[in-house]
Amino acid sequence: MLRIYFTFYALLFSVISALAQYPNIMIGSSRSPNEPSIMINPKNTNQMVAGANIDTYYYSDDAGSTWTEGQLSSSYGVWGDPVIIVDTTGSFYFFHLSNPSSGNWIDRIVSQKSTNGGQSWSNGSYMGLNGTKAQDKEWGVVNLSNNHIYVTWTQFDSYGSSNPLDSSVILFSKSTNGGLNWSPAKRISRVAGDCLDMDNTVEGAVPAVGPNGEIYVSWAGPLGLVFNRSLDEGITWNDTNIFVSDIPGGWDFMVQGIYRANGLPVTCCDLSNGPYHGNVYINWSDQRNGTTNTDIWFVKSTDGGLTWCAPKRVNDDTPGKQQFFTWMTVDQVTGFIYFVFYDRRNYSDNRTDVYMAVSRDGGENFENFKISDTPFNPSQGIFFGDYTCVSAYNNVVRPIWTRLHYNTLSIWTAKIDSVYVGTGPDPEPFVSLSLDQNYPNPGKEYTYFSYKVHAPATMTLKVYNILGKEVATLFKDKMIAPGKYIEYFDISKNRVPPGIYYFSLVSGEQTLKRKMIID
Repeated sequence: MLRIYFTFYALLFSVISALAQYPNIMIGSSRSPNEPSIMINPKNTNQMVAGANIDTYYYSDDAGSTWTEGQLSSSYGVWGDPVIIVDTTGSFYFFHLSNPSSGNWIDRIVSQKSTNGGQSWSNGSYMGLNGTKAQDKEWGVVNLSNNHIYVTWTQFDSYGSSNPLDSSVILFSKSTNGGLNWSPAKRISRVAGDCLDMDNTVEGAVPAVGPNGEIYVSWAGPLGLVFNRSLDEGITWNDTNIFVSDIPGGWDFMVQGIYRANGLPVTCCDLSNGPYHGNVYINWSDQRNGTTNTDIWFVKSTDGGLTWCAPKRVNDDTPGKQQFFTWMTVDQVTGFIYFVFYDRRNYSDNRTDVYMAVSRDGGENFENFKISDTPFNPSQGIFFGDYTCVSAYNNVVRPIWTRLHYNTLSIWTAKIDSVYVGTGPDPEPFVSLSLDQNYPNPGKEYTYFSYKVHAPATMTLKVYNILGKEVATLFKDKMIAPGKYIEYFDISKNRVPPGIYYFSLVSGEQTLKRKMIID
């Protein structure tokens, strides 16, 4: 029966994937964003929050169709490594590194909280302050049974030091009161790494929660990929870290055209009521098959992390191409596992697509599909960030990635809902045009509208106020050839006052609208 179930969905997926369109939505491009994180609120899947380096947050109340952008601030300073999670009350948390006016650079991990869907944020609380030691690369998770929050990260005695007396370790802290206070940091890595932030440094600790409140976490370092767990909410941990897999070539490697790349792991656990309840998963990338053949890897444990299967290759292309910067999540309603990663399978140069993979059978098989509308060609001299991210709940799936094209950075998502998992309506038919979110949004003096035309069409582009009154016409009944276009809109020249507006692209019977904000 299981084989029939998988074969049916695999066939359905292949048909739908060939027909479906995955709308790409630019979340933001201000302040050269990279290294994004995203989270869907399970209590309201229309509500989503995202973050990007160094200090940018975004929120959406329409399932990611439109986004509002803000700049995070805290008396502890905001210095990158953005992490967004949501608790059982619907409150969001933005974790990041610090840069306090009185203190040391990245001397603590900061947590800021939003109780209104990401519109505003508290000044924050912190964990891990330990003199001049550096606290880096954190991630957090919520225990759904009691709303406790667990965070793991790397501590450097002295970041970048080559002194053999300086070391890096993995630390853990938790909050039992909604992020107001944090427990003293506890070391959970039994073998330390160096401080060079390379292969022999311990990095990549992403925690997961098990079905009975277990805390699971893996990371990469001098021993390869290792794992530890706590069965009592972080009070005690295994005395010996469990070996999971080697990482041939190390976790710190080069990919052509990328400023720096890594294959750091992500840990997840299936908490659904499906047949794979309790499975623990780890996802990473490495170059075991060669420096020009980076691949995406996956292992699972069915006994709480004590033993692990052999690594499975997630990307299903012909070997010899680059796949990198992977992230993984589990839809805790369906138990489906989702992956997002950059992919060059379609090219012989540095052009890069964004792909996803899904497994509906507990990581036994993976279906790959492209989600980016067009490829980009990154520049090695521009920092691209260290990770992507993906969030999923009840067949609502939102990946997030950085696009670096013509030396310009921007953050994107795509609508990947039940249309391709075989549980929702039929896919939308092919459309003649698509309309992106304007940028910047909010705009003050100017903004840009971008759209793509798939077939020759006569089109009209206008701006309306919230009452539906026309306030500006960019063009009317204009014949547009197939291609991608960007229109400049001068807010000051058109004398458009601050407020909420809509811009509308019309072609025949098809009308596309996007909400925008003018400061």
